Amino acid sequence: MNMFSIIIPTYNEADQIVQTISKTHAANRTNEAEIIVVDGGSSDNTKALAKESGAIVIASEQQGRAAQMNKGAAIAKGEILYFLHADSIPPDNFTTQILDAYHRGAKSGCFRLAFDYNHWFLRANAWFTKFNLNAVRFGDQSLFVTKEVFQQTGGFREDLWVMEDQEIIHRLKKHGKFAVLNDVVITSARKYLDNGIYRMQGLFFRIWALYYLGYPQERLIGLHRKLIRQRDKLSGHD
Repeated sequence: MNMFSIIIPTYNEADQIVQTISKTHAANRTNEAEIIVVDGGSSDNTKALAKESGAIVIASEQQGRAAQMNKGAAIAKGEILYFLHADSIPPDNFTTQILDAYHRGAKSGCFRLAFDYNHWFLRANAWFTKFNLNAVRFGDQSLFVTKEVFQQTGGFREDLWVMEDQEIIHRLKKHGKFAVLNDVVITSARKYLDNGIYRMQGLFFRIWALYYLGYPQERLIGLHRKLIRQRDKLSGHD
């Protein structure tokens, strides 16, 4: 199997990106991989730090994770694409785990989720990600997909700034087996700590429910920006 392409969308992630890249390199023990950081117009030194850490860094004219991830996929050399959030760390030997799933017939999939903060509610929240259900599938779990299948689906919908990572799962499953791997991606609990753990989950559920009720993206984005406090995040990244 040819090289992996690990695609990380960023926006003002100077406090996270070095750790993410270095730990991602360390977790990939045996397979050739490139790391592509696609930046959405950071005003801090995210791009410089990512480049110093050994990543390929490109700028996206369009903000929003969907557009940034699509741009990264367009230049990727790998036969397997792996989309990772800038504040998430993949499990040890993750590329081999993905290859094993691929050889068992999976064309796309993800890992389970764990948080970097020990709280019973977050542990309970993460427990549900073991199930292969679209309703509990989110970008924090990362996503692997063969480049062929990604191209067949048309990639992420760039008109979606919210729930773009869940929407694509429905389409990926039409093109082959989707696997939820048993190991975990460890993601930052910073949004929960900044906003309050229970309050944050309530806001996520509200946005999730409104999305499935068909509310327009403009309203969902407005709620996101109005109600969720973030550390210098203004571009639709969550």
